[in-house]
Formats: sequence, structure tokens, C-alpha cells
Amino acid sequence: MKLPFIIICDDDVQVLRAIQRDIRNQYRNDYRIAATESANEALDLIKELKLKNETVALFISDQRMPEMEGIVFLEKAKEIFPEAKQVLLTAYSDIEAAIRAINNVRLDYYLLKPWNPPEEKLYPIINELLEDWQAFYKPDHEGIRIIGFQWSPHSHRLKEFLSGNLVPYIWMDVEANKDAEQYVASAKSSYSDLPLVVLKDGSVLTNPDLPDLAASVGLQQKPLSEMYDVLIIGAGPAGLAASVYGSCEGLKTLLIEKTNPGGQASSSARIENYLGFPSGLSGAELTRRAISQTTRFGTEILTPKEVKSICVKDGYKIIELNDGTVVHSKAIIIATGAAYEKLNIEGIERFTGAGIYYGAAAVEAHACKNESIYIIGGGNSACQAAMYMSKFATEVNMLIRRDALKQTAANYLVENISKTPNIKILPHTEVVAVAGDKVLEAVTLRNAVTGEEKSVPAKALFVYI
Repeated sequence: MKLPFIIICDDDVQVLRAIQRDIRNQYRNDYRIAATESANEALDLIKELKLKNETVALFISDQRMPEMEGIVFLEKAKEIFPEAKQVLLTAYSDIEAAIRAINNVRLDYYLLKPWNPPEEKLYPIINELLEDWQAFYKPDHEGIRIIGFQWSPHSHRLKEFLSGNLVPYIWMDVEANKDAEQYVASAKSSYSDLPLVVLKDGSVLTNPDLPDLAASVGLQQKPLSEMYDVLIIGAGPAGLAASVYGSCEGLKTLLIEKTNPGGQASSSARIENYLGFPSGLSGAELTRRAISQTTRFGTEILTPKEVKSICVKDGYKIIELNDGTVVHSKAIIIATGAAYEKLNIEGIERFTGAGIYYGAAAVEAHACKNESIYIIGGGNSACQAAMYMSKFATEVNMLIRRDALKQTAANYLVENISKTPNIKILPHTEVVAVAGDKVLEAVTLRNAVTGEEKSVPAKALFVYI
């Protein structure tokens, strides 16, 4: 784990050197110490640290500084790192201002100059503050952050891609997360730039396309060779299995995937009928194991890539990708699998990713907490999604065309759903209309037997057909 920071700011060079020396001598093994003469430079540093997912444990600032008073600096710093402790360095004449700061900005301590000897007048105070900070400190996620609006199709696209490619990230909704606003400000961006992706090194991508995002998070984008023994199009379970068998036999194998490895199975919250896993496992875990297995044998995986054309010349297959890359192969396996059926409803496109999702239950589950949601489909994938969403949503409504789930789903799933009180089955029901301003707000349901139609509020609609 990276060490947290102690930030020191004082425009008096001699005082700055003295406090930096004393702090460094005592705390350098457990903290990183940064010192500056400028309050503005200190604020720029703090914003940069925020973008890099660093942590600040303590701010120490002089009160009388030319660019801004120490109280003002600490107040601005606390907006960015609200959990950090704050110490104000003051002369005797500034005690009144320090007392006001304790009341107004919740200053933790004011320290009179000079503080000699530090063993008596400095370290006991700092020790107590740092111990208090450590007691409540929870290490922050040091990986990737996506910052945007919850019901934005662009945000959903990025979340779904990273999730599908097993890249850990933290989602931050600017309308619900105060820290998200700080990231936007620190990146010198505005809401019109969203979504933002903040990478591990603190660099920021503004509404990136998927190939740029893939390259930035380390996913392979170019084949390492021009010639392969086997080229597999599609990295669902069938494509991944084929790549394992090809590579383990010593065949040079390239796997090309349009979105994310694992296919539809990768989004399943729980798979219990897969051979060899008696306790079941998630689709993401199954995908992770398959990727680990096939790459260990030497398979290369390119994602997100599409095949633009295939031709045969001199007995070799020539494949052109959508980015212009040309690859030669002795054999091609096409394992493109299936795609969810797009609903043929007027105006539905504008809500795709903004309340209407094809699959993606695991990605958007937390956004549906305490909401009433709808799932179209009665197969195994729909049932698995319903079981998972029942942990978050107040009510999960499954819309099926037939009389009962047992006609289309595995028996163990039917039994599990029957035991889950907040899952409701609506037979012979289909969606005929959707409504909302910028996001989905309501759907119109029709009973295919009676012809009755009714409009119901809906925060989210998941399609599994």
C-alpha cells in the first residue's frame, strides 16, 4: 500500500525547513512528506494527488501567508481531502484567529511557534492526530475511476466494457458522490466533458472511445505476428474453449473479440449447471479462469476489435480488422455466438444505456437499489439476473410470453425464484411502449391474452431475450 502524505505549507523558508526537518525525522518511515512555500502550489499538488488516488493524512499550514491565510488554505484543502487532520502554525498574536478556525472550519489543532523541543511540543500532538486519523482511515481504491451521470449511455458503455474485460474500477456518480465533483474540478473539467476515466497514474480520459480506453488500461490492441495457425472470431465460452485446445497443442492462436471475453455468460451472476463446479460460480469468474488458462498456453486476445473482411489467397485466410490491421491465418474458427434481441419499440434507442439495458444486470445493479425494475425474458440468463437483482431492487418483475417459467428455464432456477418473495412473474406480458424525458421513466405493458394495457413507472428495464 502506498504511504499517505503529510503536506506542509509556510511562506517563511526557514520555518518551512525547520518543520519539514522535524516531521521528516519522526514520520518518514510511515508517511511521505511534501512541503511548499506557496499555498496555491500546495492546492495544485493536492488536486494532483486526488487524481492519482493518493491519500493525505495531515495538513500543516502557517496562518499568515501572502497568497491566502492559512485558515482559507486549510478550508480549501479539506474540501478535497475531508478526512485529513489539520494543524495551523501561529504566532502568539494569531491565537484569536486560530480559535475562530477551530469553530468555523473544525481545525484540529493550532501550534504556537516555536515548537522546540519537538519531542515535547510537536510530536505528541502530531502522534495523537495521526493515530486518530488511522483509526478511521479506510484505504481508498487505487485503481481506475469512472466519473459520470448514472443514467448516461456513455457512462454505461464504459462501465460495461471494463466490467466485461475484468478490469476493476470504481463508479462515481456526480449527482450522488461529493468526491466525484472534486475529481471533476481537479481534472479542470466540466459536466459537459463527462464521463471521465481517471487512470491509476492520475491521467484523465475524457469520454474515451473503447479502443482508446482498452489501450490505456493495458489490453492488447495489435497482434504480435502477421501469421497464425488458428484465428478465432468471438471470445465467448466456445471461442475461449477453442483457443485453449488450439494453444495447448502448440498452435499459434489469435482470439478476436468485439466487446468483452466471455460473451453473454460473463454477465451471469451465478452459473450452477456448468460441469465441474458443483457449488456454482459467477460468469465473470468462469471468464477469468478461461482467460487465465488460454493466455497461459500463449493465446493472444484482441479486444475490442471487429473483423471487417475475410478473403482467401494462396490457401491462407487474410483477415482485415476494423482498424486496418491485416492478419494471416491457416485456419479460422467463427464463434460469434448470439446477441440479445433488440426491442422493436418506437423511441427505444434513446433510452438504451439510460434505463434500458441488454444484459448488464451486474453492472447496473447498485443503481437499482430500492427501485422497482423489469426484466424481459424467461430463460436461464433472465432468471439468474432476476435472482441477482432481487438483492438490490425492491421488486423484480419478470415479463414472460408463456404461462410459466418452467417451460423455458432450468428447474433449479425456477425453484430458487419461487422462494424469492420480491420476484414477481407476469405471464403473457410484453412491453409495447416506453416513456421518459432523458432517461426511462415508465413502460407500457400489454397482456397478450386479454389485450389489456397499462403504464407503470420503471427505473430500469433489462432485456434477456
